[in-house]
Amino acid sequence: MQESEILKLFTDTGALLRGHFQLRSGLHSDQYFQGALVLQHTLIAARLCQALAEPWRNQGIETVISPAIGGIIVGQEVGRALGVKAIFAEKDEASNLLLRRGFSLSEGERVLVAEDVVTKGGRVQQTIDLVRACGATPVGVATLVDRSQGSVDFGIPYRALLQLQLPTYSPESCPLCQKGLPIDRPGSK
Repeated sequence: MQESEILKLFTDTGALLRGHFQLRSGLHSDQYFQGALVLQHTLIAARLCQALAEPWRNQGIETVISPAIGGIIVGQEVGRALGVKAIFAEKDEASNLLLRRGFSLSEGERVLVAEDVVTKGGRVQQTIDLVRACGATPVGVATLVDRSQGSVDFGIPYRALLQLQLPTYSPESCPLCQKGLPIDRPGSK
């Protein structure tokens, strides 16, 4: 898929929002990618995730894992495209990720981590750490959107369908805060 086609899908479905947002990372931005708004359209989700899965074909992936909640649909569709199982990790009371619902990973199992968007990569890193703690092998990371501006390094291959160069600000230096604009916290918390 071409970048222009992907951006058009995000815009047409209302997934690329404008305003004053606090991201899950704590940073602020005047734009927000709400993956759920594009992923609710099942045929579009399937097309995007098929394209996301393509570079991982023939990599011996056995399982796709996603952090709940934003990555679940991405993981399911990438798993479907690769013809492998898809599971997800959930937060406990302390915001640590763990496997529930009978999900498990085996020693040496080759696992791809899938997520909707990465800004600082904290939840993806927690997922990688969980995979390793189970004795499985994290093979790579696949996301619909990378808005980290190249700043994340998971120590394993990382591919995003789209690089979004959206501005982010620390709360202390946010020009939107300085203008007194109300803030929206649209994340999954």
